[in-house]
Amino acid sequence: MKNKKLAAAMAAVYMYIRTEEEAAVAAMQSRAGAKPLAPAPVGQMNLWGLSGRQAIMNGNAMIRQRMLK
Repeated sequence: MKNKKLAAAMAAVYMYIRTEEEAAVAAMQSRAGAKPLAPAPVGQMNLWGLSGRQAIMNGNAMIRQRMLK
């Protein structure tokens, strides 16, 4: 009985992986026929926002390292 359950589970996993692979191949084939996507426009960097996020991450790192109590 245990071998039957193991075989059924392995078959189910194999079929799942196979269907995912087939779906990926179908998606790639359909995308090959479509026109290529244009790259997204890049905006100007917000240096103030970037430095603020970096400061918050540094503060969190110090708290995790128990530098601040």
